[in-house]
Amino acid sequence: MAQMQIDPEAGRRIHGKPEPRVHIETFGCQMNEHDSEIMYGILAQMGYVKAQGPDDADLLLFNTCAVRESAVEHAFGRIGQLKPLKYTNPDLIIGVCGCVPQVEGQVERIKRMFPYLDLIFGTHNIHRLPELVERARSERETVVDVWESMGDDFPDILPAAREGDLKAWVTIMYGCDKHCTYCIVPTTRGKERSRPYEVILAEVQELARQGFKEITLLGQNVNAYGKDLYGRHGEGAFDFGDLIELIDRNSPGIERIRFTTNHPKDFTRKMVEQIARAEKVCEWFHLPVQSGSDSVLRRMKRSYNRKQYLRLVGWIRELIPDAVITTDIIVGFPGETEEEFQETLSLVEEVQYDAAFMFMYSERAGTPAAQMEDRLSVPEKKERLQRLMEVQNRIARAKNEARVGKVYDILVEGLDKGKPDVVFGRTRGNILVTFPGDESLRGRIVPVRITRAGTWTLEGELVESPVTLA
Repeated sequence: MAQMQIDPEAGRRIHGKPEPRVHIETFGCQMNEHDSEIMYGILAQMGYVKAQGPDDADLLLFNTCAVRESAVEHAFGRIGQLKPLKYTNPDLIIGVCGCVPQVEGQVERIKRMFPYLDLIFGTHNIHRLPELVERARSERETVVDVWESMGDDFPDILPAAREGDLKAWVTIMYGCDKHCTYCIVPTTRGKERSRPYEVILAEVQELARQGFKEITLLGQNVNAYGKDLYGRHGEGAFDFGDLIELIDRNSPGIERIRFTTNHPKDFTRKMVEQIARAEKVCEWFHLPVQSGSDSVLRRMKRSYNRKQYLRLVGWIRELIPDAVITTDIIVGFPGETEEEFQETLSLVEEVQYDAAFMFMYSERAGTPAAQMEDRLSVPEKKERLQRLMEVQNRIARAKNEARVGKVYDILVEGLDKGKPDVVFGRTRGNILVTFPGDESLRGRIVPVRITRAGTWTLEGELVESPVTLA
């Protein structure tokens, strides 16, 4: 098991102070959030402590997202907003990392827009952070170190400074091999690369020893786990379902196991059966469909059709009747006709999703979809998005209203923001619930009866005295 070797005096040496401070601003998905935890962990072993904010940092990093141009602009706006810090503190090291530098042409764009940056690096070499920060301090020019792929020296085990002490991300694999025509992720994250199951299990068991109660297994396509290490699925090779069973049976202290994100193409009935048998695995399935039209799915290169997707949903409903199913949907993909859009609406009605993340198509330079013709106008895309949201929100509200009066086990995460007498937590199906309570409930699983339903959240009341988790 390859681990990093980190000099605990590095931070002191770089900044000339005993406890240099670091602040990381994170944009984007759960993978980016966990990458920031890893960078905090690496820097902590170098002697850094977390700053209260960007104003008192000695090292300031922006961990960026490239999935949509709006995410890029958001990050760039924030970088520009904090430019004055460099002039009030010339010794401040500012770096940009994450997915944006991995995209062709973006490093030059970043350097042109922000010439005062000290460091630019990508997603494949965060384990080189100690060396990169030292170079950023000693070299006069902006240090740029962006790798096209993850090297063989990438450690199996990386330190992480977790946000919170109840729930933790656990990366099981990196990258994606699907190459959907609209998606930049294979460019920014590289090829699929699984972590050995022994390493994953050891990390989960260590989290349990530290008192964590819930883990989420992370990957761009968790259902493809193991193909690169153990062979093709369906031929007796160790796969995602086997990993689920392994962790479920060998993680005392962990109460809940989640996973994201799924790809319907690689989600087999065997995996659904294994998940159904695993007691700790939560009944929540995020199944991005993107479109209900076979012709649009072909243009997207999603590698499945409507019938195959509905077959997967059917397996889940059959084997896990109380499953919560959520999805991602793109409207206004190039060439999408009204008839094709209607097929998406009909799929939403047929599946009856508990929730959906719905987006207008956003062109990403460097993807095949960016070269496609028959583009829809922004007003057309907005109008379709509104119609889709009306349908899905009606379904979501009806499903939540059907939960009123029922009792769910809630893992209490803490006080609701700005409400000292209200706590929040989630069902096993990942539905947010708020109810009267105090900080003493945090970290406990308690029975809550639902009293009121909203479109996205539920309100409830404690049924009986809570039981502390073992």
